[in-house]
Amino acid sequence: MKLGLQLGYWGAQPPAGVGELVAAAEESGFDAIFTAEAWGSDAFTPLAWWGRETSRLRLGTSIVQMSGRTPTSIAMHALTLDHLSGGRVVLGMGVSGPQVVEGWYGQPFEKPLARTREVVDIIRQVLAREEKVTNDGPHYPLPYAGPGAVGLGKPLKSIVHPLRSDLPIWLGAEGPKNVAQTAEIADGWIPIFYTPKSAGMYQPWLDEGFARPGARRTRADFEIAATCHLQVVADAAEKQLVVDAIKPSISLYMGGMGAKEANFHNQVFVRMGYEDLAAEVQELYLNGEKDRATALVPDELVDDMHIIGTAGEVKERVAQWEETGVTTLLLSLRSPDEVRTIAELLA
Repeated sequence: MKLGLQLGYWGAQPPAGVGELVAAAEESGFDAIFTAEAWGSDAFTPLAWWGRETSRLRLGTSIVQMSGRTPTSIAMHALTLDHLSGGRVVLGMGVSGPQVVEGWYGQPFEKPLARTREVVDIIRQVLAREEKVTNDGPHYPLPYAGPGAVGLGKPLKSIVHPLRSDLPIWLGAEGPKNVAQTAEIADGWIPIFYTPKSAGMYQPWLDEGFARPGARRTRADFEIAATCHLQVVADAAEKQLVVDAIKPSISLYMGGMGAKEANFHNQVFVRMGYEDLAAEVQELYLNGEKDRATALVPDELVDDMHIIGTAGEVKERVAQWEETGVTTLLLSLRSPDEVRTIAELLA
């Protein structure tokens, strides 16, 4: 199992010390760095900025929001950075949610699975550069001939010859149908809230996708990149402090992301067996009682979702994640020393 450094997305200001974190990851044998986007910083620019100082790390997005760019624009970003980095890009994408897609990007959210399939197909056409890019699908028609068109659009082929036609595409997916489609059409999967206890739930969905005619990968060469916070602590008291500090983030995703009738993250916790808890946390959170919602998050849920313990406990827990099929563990770490310590511990 490989290690990746999850840089995430920015808060109110650009984070400090990221260059030093990336340098430590490069020096310590990490496999990749990954960046994210929500509705502030984008995922590609930080990879270009901090990735320029690296020569070995893979540069991944987790995730690019599909509705923020047309499929050909996403392909242009990826192939450009792939050339500049010497073939180190991993293109991670996802559909986001209706609140962001319709509220921030001003695009329709309907039929996310069909949209995902079209986006992936168009990007693969661009990267293959075998024919001029066309698409008959209803979501991203190329050439466009709908309302407002002047009738002069024509199929085009990328001016730049992509460095790799097989640039890996990983998809963020949560529900059964989306996970199955990811196993069918993608090179890897970026799950959210994947845990050793919940891993078994996903296996039939993945198997369904691998079994479909024309599936791109098999379980043997399909990547699963799971994200967690990993921290070595001295004792149980220190661990409790870390667990308590993580709970607000869990309650945010469980209760505060999206609307009550459309919070896909909440539904992940329901499928994990926390239906009553997810409902109660969501009700409190949406009523503005964030502290009460956070107080309901049990220690054992945090312990399942993240890796926190003494050095020996951390090594044991990492092995459990690897046994479930995780090929890359994306870690949120806080300092260069922590990066080096974790790399040495898990070498």
